[in-house]
Amino acid sequence: MMARPVLRRAGLVVHIAASVGWLGAVTASLALAGLALTVDDPTTANAVYLILEPLGWTVLVPFGGASLITGVTQSLITTWGLLRHYWVVFKLVLNVFAVTVLLLYMRTLDTLADAARAAAGGESLTGAASPLVHAAGAVVLLLVALALSVYKPRGLTPAGGRRRASAAA
Repeated sequence: MMARPVLRRAGLVVHIAASVGWLGAVTASLALAGLALTVDDPTTANAVYLILEPLGWTVLVPFGGASLITGVTQSLITTWGLLRHYWVVFKLVLNVFAVTVLLLYMRTLDTLADAARAAAGGESLTGAASPLVHAAGAVVLLLVALALSVYKPRGLTPAGGRRRASAAA
C-alpha cells in the first residue's frame, strides 16, 4: 500500500525526529554516565544516577518506541517494504534489539537511582560503569542504523526478490 506523498513525508519527518531525539538523549546519557565515573564528588555522582532514571523513562523509552513504530509504519507505506530489503530488515532487528535492551535496562537505572537516594553521608555509587557501557553501545547501534538509512546497501531479501519477479511478469 502506497500512501500519498504528503503523508509519507510527514511520517518520515516524525520518524527522523524520533530517531534523532533518541540519539541525542542517548548521547546525553553517555555524557552523564562518563561524568559519574570520573567525578570525585560523591554527591555529583549520585545525582547523575538520579537524573538518568527519569531521562530513561521520559525521553529514551518514548523516543525509542516512537522510532520503532514510525519506522515500521514508514516501511509499510513505502516501496521499501518491511521485509523486501536487507538493510530495512537489519534496521528493524537493530531497533527491536535496542528497545528491548533499553526496557530491560531500565530496571538497572531504577536500582541505581534507588541506591543513590539511599546513599547517606557521602556514600557514592562511583564506579558503576554499566550506564556508560550501555549508552556507548546504544550510540554505536543508532549510528549504524543511521548509516544504513543514508547508504541503503543493495540486496533484496528472498521475499523482495519474489515480489520484484512477480511485478516484472
